[in-house]
Amino acid sequence: MAWTCLVGKAHCSRYGLSAASKARLISDSSLSRCHHDFFSTHSGRPGATAKAVTPPPARNLFSPSAAHARKLALDRDVIVSVLESSATRRDAKGYLQKYASKKEAATPTSKPDSPQFFQGLQPSPQQPEGLSSGQGTEQLGVDEELTKVAIVKLREPQQLPDDTLAGIAKTLSQLRALGLLAIVIVDCGIRQCRKTFEHEALRLCEAIDSSFGQPVARFADGVFIRQPRNGPPKDTYLPSPIFSGSVRVDDQGMLSRALRRNKIVVLPSVARPDDLSSPRPTNAHDTLLALAKYLIGMQFAPSEGLSNEGHGSRPSRTASVERVILLDPLGGIPMLGKANVAHRFINLEQEYTTLMGQLNDAHGSSTGPGEQAMSLKLSHAENLTLAKDALSLLPSSSSALITTPLAAANKKQPSDSTSLQLDDMVATRNRRNPLLHNLLTDRPAFSPSLPLQRIKDESHGGLRTVDVSAATLVKRGMPVTILPEPRDRPWRPPEPGSPRLRLTDTSVDLPRLVHLIEDSFGRKLDVQDYLNRVNENLAGIIIAGEYEGGAILTWEQPDGLSEQQAFEQGRFVPYLDKFAVLKSRQGSAGVADIVFNAMVQDCFPEGVCWRSRKNNPVNKWYSERSAGVLQLPDSNWTMFWTTAGLSVEHPMFQDYKAVCRAVQPSWADDKHILD
Repeated sequence: MAWTCLVGKAHCSRYGLSAASKARLISDSSLSRCHHDFFSTHSGRPGATAKAVTPPPARNLFSPSAAHARKLALDRDVIVSVLESSATRRDAKGYLQKYASKKEAATPTSKPDSPQFFQGLQPSPQQPEGLSSGQGTEQLGVDEELTKVAIVKLREPQQLPDDTLAGIAKTLSQLRALGLLAIVIVDCGIRQCRKTFEHEALRLCEAIDSSFGQPVARFADGVFIRQPRNGPPKDTYLPSPIFSGSVRVDDQGMLSRALRRNKIVVLPSVARPDDLSSPRPTNAHDTLLALAKYLIGMQFAPSEGLSNEGHGSRPSRTASVERVILLDPLGGIPMLGKANVAHRFINLEQEYTTLMGQLNDAHGSSTGPGEQAMSLKLSHAENLTLAKDALSLLPSSSSALITTPLAAANKKQPSDSTSLQLDDMVATRNRRNPLLHNLLTDRPAFSPSLPLQRIKDESHGGLRTVDVSAATLVKRGMPVTILPEPRDRPWRPPEPGSPRLRLTDTSVDLPRLVHLIEDSFGRKLDVQDYLNRVNENLAGIIIAGEYEGGAILTWEQPDGLSEQQAFEQGRFVPYLDKFAVLKSRQGSAGVADIVFNAMVQDCFPEGVCWRSRKNNPVNKWYSERSAGVLQLPDSNWTMFWTTAGLSVEHPMFQDYKAVCRAVQPSWADDKHILD
């Protein structure tokens, strides 16, 4: 027992536990019974029988050796490789502006008042963006910058072998090098004992230190405490039910000091019921939300809540939460009816209610036995709910990533890796790491509008379906308005003479729609000529957000057919007439993906065609998402279509060609010039 206490003291000293935490850890009589949980030699799994119990190695407190310096150089090369293969010039610029220090991001020709590019909306320096613009946190100094952090929840680490945990630790270290500091909540399951939580947290700390080569991990114990059962007073105003959670952070400045020192903080999901009792395992959903509220300065005690008039005390912000990362063996949120395929991107404003209905449906389709499949779906629903609850607290530019520990570890696999020479060392370029890619691009690893069969496995350099169940990016996103609503009535060609939607209807904000088109194309639209052409054959429109993106779709009839003949013969052609995204939203927020997916999944699932000028730089994006491409002879147009299995001899293909040739442009500058 004396030896065990010494080991406990060593861990307390190494990870900076508070005096109270030291006393709780050392004096607990169960430590002697559970010391094998701390130092098991079987991949760190609790309950495993160890033949020889040895304490974990001490931290490396000496200067890096030459071999370690070369390892750091290799890590930098991996980061450069990610930038080169995954990020566009726009992505790299946005990342540098947001995460690099001012000194690193500045250039000799930069000016203090030059335009700055930010991923998402830029919070004003006087009023950092929080839950709403009317509820600001304390004003920051001009030169004061909040640490940018990611809250990571690692589920069931006791099931992970040491090499996987080492891979996760390396990724966390790389995120730190890239400017995003991780705060990890260890979730071993509510039924596990407290010692399992503490052991796995310490195990991760050791892996992080080993990965970085010096002590950079901070084990934080006793941070969470349960709220009083009586709750806030009746006259206390709370902005959302989320603020009435059962757990709060009581950290006494330890977290803020660790963040200032650029430490990766690891916290077991345990909470004290009071100041005297030992911590007990607690639902990680509650601890993650409590941590987020504390970091952004929105943790309200019963006596500190805002009054009905909106005046009251509130704590200051500790950090800027940029990401919420859920590492779960289940992976991303599954797609309905597609085995082992997950959503690559979820727009909560548009999809949350539908997805939750599918995941909570006991009679929904599944690939496994009933009870097991339902349990998995409920676990996915809990992850999606946690992502939504956390993002509701954070700025709109924040995002949540749900992925597997294996994907986060980016483990080398001989079948999907290529050699990379660096001096006299041979390294391996792994598959795209979803955590690093998301940090650098603010997008999922693969575009959500890209067909599954087109996803490239860059390790092989070919076209093949890869693991698409590994990661789902979740954002608050934007609402999507589709007129007419296809869920009420699928889009079909209207009978001649029947009522139909027009762009001049009150449900359409025509001035904003015209501004969207002109801003996206950089050209003035001849509005009246355009209305004359599309008002009588309009199929519908798609609007993303506040007219930040949209599509106008029409029913076109091939030359030589009247409207009545085209209707009777079923030869109306579904045509994408305009596809527009505001310049300020191009390349960010996934607006183009949102609009395109609404078109091909909700409006025209059986196929649609469109055309684009041959020199349009967007043609590569169109080509990757279409079922076919054709350069129209003797014209300046390229035709695209999404109809599957359409051969060049098919009558529909000939109708597509005829329509794409015949549509007349309606621009004010050259409306009579044919391409």
